[in-house]
Amino acid sequence: MTHEFKNIVHQASLANNKGIKTVLASVVDLDGSSYRRPGVRMLVLENGNMVGAVSGGCVEKEVLLQSESVFKTGNAKIMTYDGRYRLGCEGVLYILLELFQPDEKFTSVFFNFLENRESFELLSFFKKEVGIHTEIGTHVKINDKLFSVSGKETKMETIKLPKFKQTMPPCFKLIIIGAEHDAVQLCKYAALTGWEVTVVSGVSETKSIDNFPGANQFVCSSPENLDIKGIDNQTAVVLMTHNFANDLRFLVALQKTKPTYIGLLGPTKRRDDLISQFLEYCPDVDYGFLDSIHGPAGLDIGSETPQEIAVSIISEILAYSRHRNPISLSKKTGKIHSK
Repeated sequence: MTHEFKNIVHQASLANNKGIKTVLASVVDLDGSSYRRPGVRMLVLENGNMVGAVSGGCVEKEVLLQSESVFKTGNAKIMTYDGRYRLGCEGVLYILLELFQPDEKFTSVFFNFLENRESFELLSFFKKEVGIHTEIGTHVKINDKLFSVSGKETKMETIKLPKFKQTMPPCFKLIIIGAEHDAVQLCKYAALTGWEVTVVSGVSETKSIDNFPGANQFVCSSPENLDIKGIDNQTAVVLMTHNFANDLRFLVALQKTKPTYIGLLGPTKRRDDLISQFLEYCPDVDYGFLDSIHGPAGLDIGSETPQEIAVSIISEILAYSRHRNPISLSKKTGKIHSK
């Protein structure tokens, strides 16, 4: 959810610079079940526009309505939304509404922190009771610095209220190595998922970032000059140059990195040949690196077209990075969401 909060901060900064007030809505607790879990947030602008959502689309109108008093008074409050009689979700949402006034100091520190791919924390103090309460509110903890989203000075050690704590990892990133038609489709779907996408092409490639809707970065690089500094456990890599030698060279270039997932296109024989030759070049490679390699990339969902293959690959990355064994939800017992 880091990418969602990143967008909220960005949009709030733009609005506040135009003199438009914003309210941050945070789901801080839940009785029963709901479409989204506690920790999901959205932004309400004073002009009626909204950024993000805290449900599938049924709660937002009530959030907009309840935000009006926060705009008028500046006082944070707790609202509830009971879906048991309206949605069939069998849950009651507790939502914290507060003015969101990110100043230049906070946004500078925040976006620099994201650029450096470091984790931060969101701490929301709340009371499980509808109405206005003192000391409720959300703080962003970056290293040892605390920033109140409302801009109010608060000593956290004196607050005796319940606290919803959320550790936010770096934005999930997908590195696509290859610039053919199927890479365009994978880029589109990954961007829709909210991932940051970097496309890596060969040095002689004539395409640009304009050919890859949703891409954050387009890099022309040889395998030997590939910049690997930003590859971490919140990064997935898919090798799709459609050239065995180039895939091998890029795999060798990645040997000292620790991505959560590396996907290879092609049949199992191609994967086995690729790994076999890779081990000849890198016999001392960490076993964890080999465990992260998946080939053929994707889940078996009957994909045929480039778009369907993109869905298959993204599905496997999601499942693997979140430690899930994919099954039909209709076959699952218990809760949909794990804690």
